[in-house]
Amino acid sequence: MKKVVLSLGVLLGSLYGRAYAQQTAEFKSGWKYVQGKIVTPWAEKVVAQNPHPDYPRPQMIRQNWQNMNGLWDYAIVPKGAVDAKPAAFDGKILVPFAVESALSGVGKTVGKDSILWYQRLIDFAPKLKDQRVLIHFGAVDWKAEVFVNGKPAGSHQGGFDPFTFDITDLLVKKKQQEIVVKVWDPSSDGPQPRGKQIKNPHGIWYTPVTGIWQTVWLETVATSHIARITPVADIDKQTLTVNTEIVGAGASDKVKIIAWDGSAKVAEQEVAAGQPASLTIGDAKLWSPDSPSLYDLTATLTRNGKVIDEVKSYAAMRKIGVQVDENGIQRMTLNNKFLFQYGPLDQGWWPDGLYTAPTDEALKFDILKTKEMGFNMIRKHVKVEPARWYRYCDELGMLVWQDMPSGDLGNNWEMRPGITGNETDKKRTPESENIYKTEWKAIMDANRFFPSIVVWVPFNEAWGQFKTAEITDWTMQYDPSRLVNSASGGNFEPVGHIIDLHNYPAPVMPRPDLFGRKQIIVLGEFGGLGLPVDQHVWQQKDNWGYQSFKNQEELYNRYESFINRFEPLIKKGLSAAVYTQTTDVEVETNGLMTYDRKVIKFSEAKLKQIHSKLYDPSLVKLKP
Repeated sequence: MKKVVLSLGVLLGSLYGRAYAQQTAEFKSGWKYVQGKIVTPWAEKVVAQNPHPDYPRPQMIRQNWQNMNGLWDYAIVPKGAVDAKPAAFDGKILVPFAVESALSGVGKTVGKDSILWYQRLIDFAPKLKDQRVLIHFGAVDWKAEVFVNGKPAGSHQGGFDPFTFDITDLLVKKKQQEIVVKVWDPSSDGPQPRGKQIKNPHGIWYTPVTGIWQTVWLETVATSHIARITPVADIDKQTLTVNTEIVGAGASDKVKIIAWDGSAKVAEQEVAAGQPASLTIGDAKLWSPDSPSLYDLTATLTRNGKVIDEVKSYAAMRKIGVQVDENGIQRMTLNNKFLFQYGPLDQGWWPDGLYTAPTDEALKFDILKTKEMGFNMIRKHVKVEPARWYRYCDELGMLVWQDMPSGDLGNNWEMRPGITGNETDKKRTPESENIYKTEWKAIMDANRFFPSIVVWVPFNEAWGQFKTAEITDWTMQYDPSRLVNSASGGNFEPVGHIIDLHNYPAPVMPRPDLFGRKQIIVLGEFGGLGLPVDQHVWQQKDNWGYQSFKNQEELYNRYESFINRFEPLIKKGLSAAVYTQTTDVEVETNGLMTYDRKVIKFSEAKLKQIHSKLYDPSLVKLKP
């Protein structure tokens, strides 16, 4: 017994010692997260000296990189007051957390009339012979201008797509380099894609997010290097086409692609730089939620037989498609078989980090819990996640429907299919149209790599919806390897693969005899069953849900009654459904979990059991 007590004491001493050391370091750095709101269990694990230390681009891995997350100087100044960086800064901000978030250590709103400035001095001694230095930003909301050692490196508009600048020629020979970032974000006062952000949060609309909210990092590459890799599988032809984008390719340069199944080489091909490689993957292990098989890839750029650049990547053999069932109804298929897709509407918000998960463990947590609950799909709602989130979906076997973040709202919404006269298109300015089209393409370019993404969703509930047929047709042509859900929840037009009804709270569907012969029928949102949990809410009163309950038993019984309605709907023609939602978010209390992720409102095992019957393959027979 004494040994046990002693061991426990040593363990507690070790834990408290580490916690004390971390707190001491944070005290010296001047950082602590802003108090006053609920936080996740991971808030205490955030280390100011090294937040989000993991490699941020899992689809294309190199070893030579430097993480720039951590404490930066920041200042918020009136818009138009100064064009150059401020003479003095307001304090420290923890990157990559938005300035409004608790974990940033600031917790201040910026708005359209102010500019947010960042500054950091980094230790980086360049060795530039036949090399280039790139600075990468995972995401900055919304307009960013970057300066290196006082000189402009470039500018970017878009809050949800990564961007890169070559800063080689701006570096100085001495070891220390100055990085400055200027950010302007009009939030809901501008026409740009912003998702659920609004300057006056209420109901289903949340706190603004401004500035850097994903990892910032430096990478040293060869002058000629691989800039992008995009695999496209064709399981019917048993081929994997791998497209590579090369910067500075020479006339004789070649790219060799090798596919691996563990340590076993499956296929390889060498092609001229910039040309697609076509690998034959015979007897392929197909990727699915039940068996998320991934093949490792190596891409090597050579010149006259000498290796110039090499990256590690991966791919999956999977096919999302459309087939007709024995009743002539369009069905969504995976790998040429019908699979009912069912998952939560996932906002991807955090009480302490807003857009940014506190840690990588937290980023993965929601996906793991969704999987444990027996869901096989997530609809990522009007937000785009860091690349590591999609990698986890690839690894764990989670289908993803990816929304385009909405913006420039104001048109009329008709949520009933087959009804016209009430809906309107948003009359966007040419600038607004260009902003949308540019960022939608950039989001697709950044994320079309990930096999877990099976559906693109350009518009939701008519929020800023415009030129629906044009946007849908372009999306289908730009990425024919996925399905397109043109207008989730309303203002329907006969374009795209899917007709998507929203209905709260109970599950229903459009009549398949009227709508199912030309488009796949899905229920894009339903549920919204609310249960506020004391001490785990954003605010103690005036919380909101589509339908509220007093305890978990009442909540579960209502939810189970909804699941019991699905079998006849699936037989008639329903191909997928989306339940609102993964977690509570701010004043919304209709999550499967509380906003702080400390309370799971449902038994994961019970949910998995009742969900399993939705995936019974005998419910639907495809036409031979």
